[in-house]
Amino acid sequence: MSLHVLDEASRCLQCKNPRCREGCPIHTDIPTAIRLLREGKLNEAGWMLFENNPLTTVCSLICNHENQCEGHCVRGIKGAPVHFSIIENYISETYANQMTKGPSTKNGQRVAIIGSGPAGLTIAVILQRYGYDVTIFEGKDKIGGVLRYGIPEFRLPKSVLDDFEYRHLRMKDIKIRPNTTIGTAITISDLFRDGYSSIFIGTGVWKPNVLHIKGETYGNVHFGINYLNNPDSYHLGNRVTVIGAGNAAMDVARTAIRKGVRHLTCFSLSKKIAASQHEFSYAQLEGVDFEYNWKPVQIQDDGVIFRKLDEKEDGTLTEIPDSDKFFPSDSVIISISQGPQNRLVNTTRGLHTNNKGLLEADDTGHTSVPGIFASGDVVAGARTVVEAVAHSKIVAESMHQYMQGLRTGATHLPTAEELNQTK
Repeated sequence: MSLHVLDEASRCLQCKNPRCREGCPIHTDIPTAIRLLREGKLNEAGWMLFENNPLTTVCSLICNHENQCEGHCVRGIKGAPVHFSIIENYISETYANQMTKGPSTKNGQRVAIIGSGPAGLTIAVILQRYGYDVTIFEGKDKIGGVLRYGIPEFRLPKSVLDDFEYRHLRMKDIKIRPNTTIGTAITISDLFRDGYSSIFIGTGVWKPNVLHIKGETYGNVHFGINYLNNPDSYHLGNRVTVIGAGNAAMDVARTAIRKGVRHLTCFSLSKKIAASQHEFSYAQLEGVDFEYNWKPVQIQDDGVIFRKLDEKEDGTLTEIPDSDKFFPSDSVIISISQGPQNRLVNTTRGLHTNNKGLLEADDTGHTSVPGIFASGDVVAGARTVVEAVAHSKIVAESMHQYMQGLRTGATHLPTAEELNQTK
């Protein structure tokens, strides 16, 4: 492995204006990391990667490299790009095993992180570096959010998240309250009452989008995000229909194939698959079939009725009359993205949402309530992990500035009366 990594690193041209860095949403200094590795300074390279991206180990495995760093590599113009994903994974995993530094000196201020997905984990790590006493509130039994409960083991081993929890959270004295959903027994008001200087909301999007067609409530129908949460609890049969063709649908399909499904077909509205070419190619290789330009119109106990669509060159889709066709299947999995849960919003007056139920926040994470910040999927909708990390770095700095303002009186915590005002 290490020889292969060094061979790949030797292909880097060390461009003066590295396109790979510009293609990375978090602007990882790829040439410098590679140069340090080639000079034998692996620990320096690892430190630099983690300082820039606390989730570098995760991103090295699941980022859409073909459209980001590697997709912008100058070597890729006439041949194969430098595969930085392999290099980053080697550096970050090797260096992570040597991370033993304890928590920063506490500065006397508390921070609450609601949700331990990519955004919440990034905020927690960065604010701990500043000395804040950080507590993560997680509704499930383990940290990770979509990383643990929405990405299959074969793409992101759970051991990577377990190691992150140990080295980045528990060793740094970041406290975790699992199985704790804010908005039920504990509310936002309770957190401010108990002295938290600011609160971050990164609860993600866990509410499946629905088709609103007949048969969607039948026992043979499931939602993709729920299936990925715990695929072993489902008995799908031999023939499965997946409605959707994004990256999440590819995860569903590839997981189901691994769990014993013999015939699986993904149905797409368009000829253009929403998933990355990388994920699409692997799904095809593993035996997933694809049908294009079909719209589901009714689900039955033994399959789905689809209607054929005509697709123009500009992407416009129109239904073709008398084109309905029945496709038999034992189970149907709907995987057409997700929206936010609304429990927290319903119990916190003054928090504004848009027409999709997503939290409204400015570019630096400020919500409509002073002291409450948000980023990640609960603000922007389902996006990539590295995009969540990139924006959350900005939000972490914004929270730090706000809490420093509390010390000088430039900012203030919301009162109970303000939290109880109407939206």
